Amino acid sequence: MGGDDANVATALLMRRSGSAKNFAIMLDSGIGGIDDESWKAMSLPFRLGLILLIVVTAAICASTALGQESPAPAAGASAVVDSSISEKEKNAPPEKTHRFWDKENDWLFAGVGASRTLDYFSTLNMRSRGRQEIFLTNDIVDNHAAFAVIEASATGVSIGASYLFHRYGHHKLERWTSIAHIGLTTTGAVRNYCLKTAHPAPTPVTP
Repeated sequence: MGGDDANVATALLMRRSGSAKNFAIMLDSGIGGIDDESWKAMSLPFRLGLILLIVVTAAICASTALGQESPAPAAGASAVVDSSISEKEKNAPPEKTHRFWDKENDWLFAGVGASRTLDYFSTLNMRSRGRQEIFLTNDIVDNHAAFAVIEASATGVSIGASYLFHRYGHHKLERWTSIAHIGLTTTGAVRNYCLKTAHPAPTPVTP
């Protein structure tokens, strides 16, 4: 406890006792050497204040000692952590990267083109059997050149989406874009072939 704290504690004890008589008894005999007669001569408030002062002083000293004895972090601790992190980074498997036009993408893009071609011919077959186009208009489908351009554009859009996923490191989405395109387009083409031929209703003959 510092000098200021001791002075404050002394003033508080003298105020609680009401006079300096009891405090003088303590100073004459010493805190550790107070006999029974001196202790009994002190008033009750002064006794309680003295006990409180001793307890507070002991608590402050104990906390100060613990703070001084707390071990400082080892100087090489940070170096050990850094070395362990660097070892983990070295042992980590390298990220799987590939060229955009690799063998797998070549097959997937060929599959996209083939599925669009199948969709082209299945749609024309459907129209020749009197069925109606759902996604596009009948006029666009009946214009074979315009419909072929649309099918080729759909193939290019699919390849472009795969490239964007490849460019930003989403390689699974890059592959699944082509896989989903092939699956959906092929399903639509099979459906076109499975549709029944629409027979026009016979016109009534007027007598």
